[in-house]
Amino acid sequence: MLALLARRGFAAEEAIRFFGIFYQLRRAFYFIMDGLIGQSPCMKELRRHLWNNIFTHDVRCYDRYLWNRMEDFSTLLLGETGTGKGTAAAAIGRSGFIPFDEKTGRFAESFTRGFVALNLSQYPETLIESELFGHKKGAFTGAIEAHEGIFSRCSPYGAIFLDEIGEVSPPVQIKLLQVLQERTFSPVGSHEKVRFRGRVIGATNKPLDRLREKDLFRDDFFYRLCSDVITVPPLRRRIQECPDELDLLLEHLLLRMTGQAASELLAMVRRVLRSDLGPDYGWPGNVRELEQAVRRVLLTCSYQGHAKPAETDLHRQLAAGIENGSLDADALLSGYCALLYQKHGTFEAVSRRAKLDRRTVKKYLKQ
Repeated sequence: MLALLARRGFAAEEAIRFFGIFYQLRRAFYFIMDGLIGQSPCMKELRRHLWNNIFTHDVRCYDRYLWNRMEDFSTLLLGETGTGKGTAAAAIGRSGFIPFDEKTGRFAESFTRGFVALNLSQYPETLIESELFGHKKGAFTGAIEAHEGIFSRCSPYGAIFLDEIGEVSPPVQIKLLQVLQERTFSPVGSHEKVRFRGRVIGATNKPLDRLREKDLFRDDFFYRLCSDVITVPPLRRRIQECPDELDLLLEHLLLRMTGQAASELLAMVRRVLRSDLGPDYGWPGNVRELEQAVRRVLLTCSYQGHAKPAETDLHRQLAAGIENGSLDADALLSGYCALLYQKHGTFEAVSRRAKLDRRTVKKYLKQ
């Protein structure tokens, strides 16, 4: 292709850039169209928004000015749990521009290594900084060897996906803000400044307006992270806008699970879901729930769905128990852990807030 561009009068440097952008366009089309299927208007809008996030609204402007300047454009993904924020982040992170090295005859980096994801809710507060920025040997008790953080592992042509970014404390938000502003960071226990050149993609399923209202999400961090804000729509909205969306997703999931078009299985799964759930089921777990529902149907030929926990009932029970003195310490802690789990959705988040180890949290939640 480079030879063809040269014959057409492109200068060598211009031809190499054009080749890199062509390769980038192919990757973006594949990850956006194949990874985020759906014909509902909200999904079409999501794909358009993701495309613009990668190439801007005018690809000619991108080609002329921004093809090697996109690392400063951070993205915030919003949406309920299970909607596919990770897939949307991967589509952005794996579709960045990667220059072609004419001397070696290959691209400077593999797109498969360019995208690095980290779920912040799975780490206790004391380890988040180390996972983000790394640490030097002896930086703290237990640091018996140096550790390379996610910012060090990210390729200059890649992107970091920080999932559940609404879970991090304000002090960590300040350090992330410094990385976004100065494009440098220091490993824990070191004064060395390390350059970071990748993009940052954050995601949360928490309502940002509430987090900001309670000062749990700093305004300055939000405004530095929100070069673009993309909302991934819930499954119920997709189905409301386009009832055929459910069949399309079922066909896609079964193809991925079985490796072939399985019309017999598709008919069976569709029949079971319609008879067991009815037409108005809200899919609280979104696409993630749908995927597990398909597996459940394949195993048991039934699926009864999941109702959201009655949060207000649990609040009332705890308040009444405290008022009349009928709760012992175990019951009180069990109820508190359940409320935290309803709000944050992971054992790790409950463990961090209640200052209990994960095993103890699981024990109280079982009660």
